[in-house]
Amino acid sequence: MNSIINKSIENSFSYDEYRTFVSDLAKQNKTTGHDQREDLIHYTQLNEARLHRLDKTLHVIDEVKSAIENISKEYIWLVLTESWCGDAAQILPVINKMADLSDKIDLKIVLRDDNEDLMNLFLTNGTKSIPKLIIIDNEMNEVINDFGPRPIGAKQLILDYKAAHGIVDETAKIELQKWYLQDKGISTQKEIVALMK
Repeated sequence: MNSIINKSIENSFSYDEYRTFVSDLAKQNKTTGHDQREDLIHYTQLNEARLHRLDKTLHVIDEVKSAIENISKEYIWLVLTESWCGDAAQILPVINKMADLSDKIDLKIVLRDDNEDLMNLFLTNGTKSIPKLIIIDNEMNEVINDFGPRPIGAKQLILDYKAAHGIVDETAKIELQKWYLQDKGISTQKEIVALMK
């Protein structure tokens, strides 16, 4: 496992590099991943606007800020993502804001489709769901926990919708984005901090 993680870390983006990359793709009518479908390009452009907004407006709550600032060990936060993923557009800026609070957290971002071996180690119910945050103790060089693809409240919303309608359609995606808007990243912050303990 370590060799797979280390290889992914070597080929990772910083958050700023990832943001520049996604922004450039959106302008060129392209997307990340191996599939350049029109709908995925559209989602990349939509997510670029979301990322931009959240980078400017998102705040880390005091209790989470305090917990992050008091971390004693060094960690790598390795995130699997793709630019077309709606959950990732809502969660990545939260992860970045949290990582920015401590020089003991080194945030690395990799693309799912280019890191299949890594993704296969962190499946969600057998699926390649993203985003996936892998929390690594840098000193011990071991994974202590992982988070994703979405916080509990958002997971429940999708499960309930699927139970009622049988599918996850555009209406479900709109409801999910509304949930994220109301939550303001707080659930993600609290859940990730809980995983650090």
